[in-house]
Amino acid sequence: MFETLANWLLFDLLGLAPGSRAVAALHFFITDLAKIFVLLVAVIYVMGLLRALLSPERVRDYVRGRPRWLARTLAILLGAVTPFCSCSSVPLFIGFVEAGIPLGVTFSFLIASPMINEVAVVILIGLLGWQLAALYVAAGLAVAWFGGLAMERFRPERWVEAYVWKIRMGEMSLPAPDRSLAGRHRYALGEVREIVGRIWKWVVAGIAVGALFHGFVPAAWVAAHLAGGQWYSVPAAVVLGVPLYSNATGVIPVAEAMLGKGVAVGTTLALMMSIATLSLPEMLILRKVIRWPALALYCGVLAVAFTLVGWGFNAIT
Repeated sequence: MFETLANWLLFDLLGLAPGSRAVAALHFFITDLAKIFVLLVAVIYVMGLLRALLSPERVRDYVRGRPRWLARTLAILLGAVTPFCSCSSVPLFIGFVEAGIPLGVTFSFLIASPMINEVAVVILIGLLGWQLAALYVAAGLAVAWFGGLAMERFRPERWVEAYVWKIRMGEMSLPAPDRSLAGRHRYALGEVREIVGRIWKWVVAGIAVGALFHGFVPAAWVAAHLAGGQWYSVPAAVVLGVPLYSNATGVIPVAEAMLGKGVAVGTTLALMMSIATLSLPEMLILRKVIRWPALALYCGVLAVAFTLVGWGFNAIT
């Protein structure tokens, strides 16, 4: 259906001839733009109906008082299904600290939340198949688990800003949500407006980058430098992902174009994880609650983890 739309716009309406790099890039852009935004709106609305019952405070309460291994597991799973916006990460972080939840568990949540969410997974399945989606989710869960565990070993509590320990969650309490069907419908529509309004430009940018890669990067260059999974391609992908601010949804078209050109799976996964989790804006937000040593440790642990994941998948595949 989406390819038919792209064919009609480019070949019937505009009268362009297939075969050129520019037309190939435009075809990719139009097809993915329509496909991703239809999926994006539909999935966000459905999940909004369900998420109307789940606030950040309830996420905190689910984790509080659990054994360490169970708290970490719950934090990661809740992070994977609750893609709170970046502005929510600071009060949620404070809420976890105030509730006495170990900081290593909190970092596991903060790793899982931007990297894995149901919207990205559904779109990933729709565009690239369930196998790659399963690989991405499995790798993300592993990184969240062991990344939080590694952070915990360095006692990061000493690097939390002093004001965080003094804030009471009562000052940040939210009004009780309207759980009626009409209230949940309004909440779901609000989720669509808020999330799509916040990320649409990054999704479009990701699609544009993917289209340019798909249309203009020669297959021979990709085969020579990236398709073989050379050792340097994975750390280079991790470093490249830092300034490319997007989210897990926006980076999927880039991954689609890379895989279509023959880029190794591990290299692609490393880039996706880096863009979703190590972006500069996310780091600046985290800097509000943790000092530079903790932030540097957080970035270092994730960079090493993403590199190991990339190398591992390249070796396997």
